[in-house]
Amino acid sequence: MNIEKLIAYESGDLSDAETINFFADLIKTKMAWSLQGHYGRVASAMIDAGFISSEGGVTDLANETFNQ
Repeated sequence: MNIEKLIAYESGDLSDAETINFFADLIKTKMAWSLQGHYGRVASAMIDAGFISSEGGVTDLANETFNQ
């Protein structure tokens, strides 16, 4: 896990696209389910919204929505 990205996320310094990619990485590595509950809830919401696959891939919808 990239600690700098974690700190940037918690500080509100990531763009929408960076946040999607950050959570995609957390899902891929399964860290989203190991960190405090907030991360798992946000990851689940991003999966439910169709922005990230359950395997951690960024979807076309996310790319179109956030101009990645």
